[in-house]
Formats: sequence, C-alpha cells, structure tokens
Amino acid sequence: MHANCKKGGEDCYGLKEMTLLFEISQRLIASKELKSDLSPILKIVVDHLGADRSFLTIFNRNNSNIYIEAAYGMSQKQQSLGKYRLGEGVIGKVVELGQPIVIQEISKSNLFLNKTRSELNKEGRELTFICIPIVLENKTTGALSVVRPFNPHITYEEDIHLLSIVGSLIAKTVKYRQEKAEELEDLKQKNIELESEVKANNFTTNIIGNSSKMRDVFSLIEMVARTNSTVLVRGESGIGKELVADALHIESSRKNKNLIKVNCSALPDSLIESELFGHEKGAFTGADQMRKGRFEMANGGTIFLDEIGDLPLSTQVKLLRVIQEREFERLGGTETIKIDVRIVCATNCNLEKLIEDGTFREDLFYRINVFPIFVPALRERRNDIPLLVDYFINKFNKKNKASVKRITTSAIDMLMVYGWPGNVRELENVIERACILARDNVIHSYNLPPTLQTADSTATGSHEGMTGVLERLEKQLIIEGLTSTKGNITKAAEELRITERMLGTRIKKYKIDAWRYKV
Repeated sequence: MHANCKKGGEDCYGLKEMTLLFEISQRLIASKELKSDLSPILKIVVDHLGADRSFLTIFNRNNSNIYIEAAYGMSQKQQSLGKYRLGEGVIGKVVELGQPIVIQEISKSNLFLNKTRSELNKEGRELTFICIPIVLENKTTGALSVVRPFNPHITYEEDIHLLSIVGSLIAKTVKYRQEKAEELEDLKQKNIELESEVKANNFTTNIIGNSSKMRDVFSLIEMVARTNSTVLVRGESGIGKELVADALHIESSRKNKNLIKVNCSALPDSLIESELFGHEKGAFTGADQMRKGRFEMANGGTIFLDEIGDLPLSTQVKLLRVIQEREFERLGGTETIKIDVRIVCATNCNLEKLIEDGTFREDLFYRINVFPIFVPALRERRNDIPLLVDYFINKFNKKNKASVKRITTSAIDMLMVYGWPGNVRELENVIERACILARDNVIHSYNLPPTLQTADSTATGSHEGMTGVLERLEKQLIIEGLTSTKGNITKAAEELRITERMLGTRIKKYKIDAWRYKV
C-alpha cells in the first residue's frame, strides 16, 4: 500500500485507481487515431503514480526487435535510442519471459542498460524502474515501463497490478500498432529488396545474383558500360560471361546497334579470319561472292569475342591491328575498311600462362585487358543459388508448360554444398532435369542427380553423430515451415506446433534469416 494513503488508505487508493482506469477508458473510446492518444495515456499514468517518465515498447516479431512506440517525459532523441533485442536488458527480458520486472535502484543494476541515456536519479533520489508485459491472446506484444522515485518503505505489487490493468486496456491498441509497424517494415524491406533487385538486374534480366561478389560485378559493369573501353571478362566456363557482354551492350550508347557474338573456339583456323574480317569474291575456293565479316556487321555496335584465348597466332596479329587502328581489309581485298566498334572479350583460360607458353601475344593481352571483369564461380557465391533456382524453375515452367511450385529444403541444402564444377550452366541443367522428374509440383532431393546425393555432397556423413543429425533435421523443419508460410514466424510456429518464443530462439540458434523466405 502507498504511503500517501493514510486513514482509509485502501478506499483512497481504490478510488484513485478507478478514476485513472475510467479516464484511460474514456480516452480509448473517444480516440479516432489510436497512436495519437498513447502519449496522453502515459501522462495520466505518470501523474497518477507521481512518476518521472513512462514509455511503451512494441515487439516486432519479424526481426525480434523491441522499440519505443510512445513516451511521456522523454525527448524524441531519447526515444529513438530505445531499441532492444529480445532478451536484452530489462525490457528484452520482460518481453521474452512475459513476466514483470522491478529494478528498485536503477543506478545499481547491471540489467538496466539505460539505452535512452536518461537520468539515473532525480534530485539526489534513486529511481525505480517498473516494467510489465502487454499480453493479448497469450502473446506478448510489447511492454509498459514506468520510472518513479525510489521509496524503500513500499512494495510495488500495487503498481504492477495497476500497470497490468492499464496494459490490458491498451493491449488491442498495442496489437494494432504492432501489426502496422510490422506491415510497414515488411513494405520497407520489400522496397529495399526490389531496389536491390532492380539495381542488380538493371543490366539484363538474365543476370541473377545478389551476393556481394555479384554486386561488385554489377558495379563494374555500370561503370564501364557507357564508355568505349575494351573489356575482358574472365572466369570459369559456365559462369555466364556472355550475359555480361549482353549487359555491357544494353547499358551502352550502342544498344540500338548490333551486338555480334563470335565463339572463337568453335571456328576452324581456316575459316576464322573470313568470319571475323569477311572476304572478297574469289578470295579462296568456294568464295563465290563477297561476304561481310563479323567486325563489319558490328560497326556502330559491339562485338563479343568469346574464348579469345583459342585464337591462332596469325589471327591474333590482325586482331591487334583492328583494336589499335579500328581498320582492316577483307580477305583477298585491298580496300581498307574503317569501323567504330566496342570490343568485349572473354576467356576461361589463363592468358598469362599462354603468354609464357608462346601461344598468346603479350601485346594483344595488354590491348584487350584494358578493363578486366572477373565473374566468380558459383561455389564462391553460394548465396545466389536460391535466387538462381527460383529463376530456372520459372523459366522451365514457361518452357515446358509445367507448374512446379517450389523446391524442398533438403534439396536446397544439397545444392548449397555441392561443388558445381560446371557452374551456373550445370545448375540450370540440374534444375531442368528436376522439374521434369517432379511429380507433385515440388522438387525433392531424390529428383536431383546421383552426383549430388553422396554423403560428401549432402554433409550427412556419420561424423555428425546423432546430435548433429537431429539439429540438421530441426533446422530443415524450421526452414520448411518458414517457406510454406512465406516467412511468417507466427504461422510457422503454429504449423510446427511450438511456441513463437521457442521458434524465435531456434531461428537465432541456427542463424536462419526469416526475411529470405518472404514473398
């Protein structure tokens, strides 16, 4: 019982309590905009308790963050600093455990973090911190906190009781704010993802990737695309070097002109010069008419020379002149033809080694290596695999008029640990095969090729032990639940038949990014 209630103290306190609750109820009934009335309600609580300040925090279930939604007796800057993780400090513990906590002397408590940088005492008196959970339908949506002068002669059971009633009165309001805040954050996150996707795919819709290494590639493409500089795209076979050439052309001022592609390794030595530079009628047996070469056809646009490391030395000499002078003669001709063409080359060879071996000209290397772009192998950007899988599923659904909906977590896990010697091209083939084999519109692990189903590739060897196997199974079940509910943690918990708090703890344990599964 409070010291300020003397004779008839219980009746005195009861009357004040009823007056407070009635005033709060009237506020809520008359409120048209719920959020605007939360601070006045907190003022009523502060005035009634003779407190220093009060604030309301809301729990965001999507990211386990807790933040100040409304306050009285605190500046906007202090409110902005009040951000907590689930289980962090007094507020984090209250939300996590769903139980009230009282810190009688906050200056002496390690649990009181004072993130808002507020005063720890008032006019030389210690301050007490009271925090109660706000619960609706057995789920904690936030917390109501009050800071008041410390009084060693009273208990705080009545304060907890009163604040709990206040919390129950505003619980629906808090739930409303919680849902709106989560919805707003969802929209912000989706906007960030869309902006990232637009930026990542601004060059060509066929380049898929959002990993840091691919963003570096996109950045290089963006910087060089609008210039006329020669570009050398390097990387292993199957990584999509041709797509980089497409992006460079589409983002250049030459996009309305031709993009001519030449696979240097696919042309025999006897024909490659004719293909590149053209020939006059009668230049060789079978040349019954004049024919323009690929460089001439690309005039004003871009020419892409794939596998340039396979060019014969005799052709390398002529190519060097074209790069230097932007001119050439057709095979069997004498007329010098001037061209304006952007040159993009690509190779999976070690050109420096070829130079040492004498099979590639050093001067040509320096001419084509003006702006190198290295595209990482798929095993070096495994985070892009889920994006690529979704893209290929959609692609083959359209191609084969199928309706494959998704891929299971166990199948994704197998794809994530495989070495991918054939890179993106191999992944595309694997997904096409799996789409054909899928009988229930879902790609399962058994739909993948046997090469991906070994103990080494799936990390299911006996060295894990029972605990490792069970943890991996638990993680897979959680990811399956998040996938089927599109990242909704509440629904996933219901589907898995565990509490939301238990699911949040396990998501943190296995470092699962719930945002990844949102649509």
